Order: sequence, then structure tokens, then C-alpha cells
Amino acid sequence: MNIFQSAQPSLLDRAWLAIRYPYDLVRNPLDALLSIPALSFLLIPTFSSYATSLNLLFFYVTWSTLILSNSPLKIEVLGTLGIRIVFYLLPATAFLVFDSATPNIAAKAKEHGEVALPMGEEQGVRKGRWWRTALVSAGNVLLGVVLQFGMELVFTKLLHIRSALKISTTLPMPWAIAIDLIRGLFLREILSYVLHRYALHHPDSPLTDYHTNWQHTITAPYTFAANYDHPLAYVVHVFLPTYLPALLFRFHLLTYLMYLAIISLEETFAYSGYKILPSGLILGGIARRQERHLMGEGKGNYSCLGIVDFVAGTSLGQDVIEDMTEEADNNHVQERLKGRTKKGGRKPKSRSRS
Repeated sequence: MNIFQSAQPSLLDRAWLAIRYPYDLVRNPLDALLSIPALSFLLIPTFSSYATSLNLLFFYVTWSTLILSNSPLKIEVLGTLGIRIVFYLLPATAFLVFDSATPNIAAKAKEHGEVALPMGEEQGVRKGRWWRTALVSAGNVLLGVVLQFGMELVFTKLLHIRSALKISTTLPMPWAIAIDLIRGLFLREILSYVLHRYALHHPDSPLTDYHTNWQHTITAPYTFAANYDHPLAYVVHVFLPTYLPALLFRFHLLTYLMYLAIISLEETFAYSGYKILPSGLILGGIARRQERHLMGEGKGNYSCLGIVDFVAGTSLGQDVIEDMTEEADNNHVQERLKGRTKKGGRKPKSRSRS
């Protein structure tokens, strides 16, 4: 008997490894990605910082190991699912727990008070509507991941062409990431306006009734309302405007995950219904426009950011320029800039000679 022979893992150990595998596959690249100083990675072409260089080296090794040891399709699907869970489903669940556990405090934090509480009687004709909204929203998020998985199967297995997204050990350059993010978000803005207005709110569209009888039954937004819709309407309203730019420009998977994280955070806060939001100069206006769309029976504010609504003249209430101006005035941006300018231009005092 060889006492040095390694013991075989038990059935319980193998079951536990199988359960942890998807979690580890998603966690490792996220830990590496979040360990990189974002501004240094995106804005500085040459990395002079020793710590930043180590972070990038660690990230490259982790990413290369991940790509070489797993199938690209598995990495894409689990990475996409991980981003949606971390940046949308978990925060949405946390907001829902906060609203239900402390309704008095939450009502004061909401823009529309008790009306905006998910548990309130105003949020649906029958009791318990909130959990249905949460389940449908989570189901639609999973539907988007499944559709993305199906597109990759069609490209690689059926048509035998390259994958829809670029998945390789080569990392994209910082300026390439920035360019892809800008043009991807801009194209998403146009697509969301066109599809939302003409496919979901046009009287001749067969999807109008689905969208109206599902998402527009919510009187005031809360985070799970961002993806609450009939599955067909969700595909047109959310999935296609999000996925088509990445498909058209063939994003690198890292760029796509960043792009998806930005969109997930936008959905999380824009539909939260809270008065105080991070980066209020942008998110505050987006949130108010989404509220006006839902509470205004869908008569305007069809795009995500409000830029195309401003150009097309379909803004409800204040447009994107007026919202940003008001937020800047409320935050005293001009006074702060002037104060910094004066402080920066102040001449140093000369020391008096004794």
C-alpha cells in the first residue's frame, strides 16, 4: 500500500466543488477587475505607478488563466450573469428589503413618498404585487442571459463563424475601451428611443398592449420595475438596445462587462425612486425622466438618457439640458469651480525678512 498516494475526493467534495465552480469562475475576474484603479486604467496610457503595474500584471495573469482554462462561452455567460447579479439584482433586493423593513424612513427618502413604496396599496390592484414584479424582473434578466447564450451558439456552432463578442487573452487598450463605451451607450440611446416609442407606444404596434398592461401598471418606480415587463416587450425595450451595440462593434468581453455594469447601475438608481442619488448631476435627471414616463402614461421620455428626447422634442417636463442645469445650480457647481479657480490662481505670499 502506497501511503503517499493522494486520496480521491469523496462524492460530497465533488458535489461541493461543482456548486462552487460557477461562483469562483465569476468571482476571480471580478476581484481582479475591481483591484485595478479605474482612473489609472482608463485614463493613463503609460502606467508609471508601481502598484498599478502590479495590479495590471495580476489582472492579466488572472484573465489569461481564466481564458485558457475555461471555454469562452462559459466565461461570457457566467461573467454576464455575475455582472447582472452584482450590479442589479443584489442592489434591487437590498432596496426592496429596506423599503419593506423601514417603510417610514423609506417613504421620506422616496421622491413620491408612500406612493412609491413597493408594498403600498397604490402599486397594484391586488395584494402581493411586489413579489410578482421582483420575480418577473429577475426572470427577464435571466432571459437576456439565455438569449445572449443562444446568439453565441448560433454564431459559433451553427454558422461556424467567430463569436459575437471578442474573447481572448489580449487585453483591450484603455482608449479603445473608452471609445467602445461611448459609441455603445450612444447607439443604445438611439435604439431605445426608436424601439420604445414606435414598437411599444405606437397604437398600431401589437406590443403596445403588452407593455402598457405590464410595466405601466406600476404607478411609481422602484428598482425591480426597470426590468419588469412582458418578456417580448422586455426583449425589445431592454435586451436589444443593450446587446445590439456590443454585437455591432464586437466588444471585447471586458469592455462588454464594463458596459453592462454601467447599464445595470443606471437601472438600479434611475428606477429606485429615491431623492438622493450618487452622481446626482446625471442620475437625478435620468430618474426624474423615468418617473415622468411611467406616471405620464408613456407620452414622452422614451430614451434612456434623454438626449434623443431633447433632439426630437418628446421630453416630458424638463429636458436633459434643463435637468443638468438645475442639478448644477442645486449643487453650486459654478461657485465651486470659481472658488477653485481663485484658489488655484492665488499668488503665494512672500515671507517677510526679519
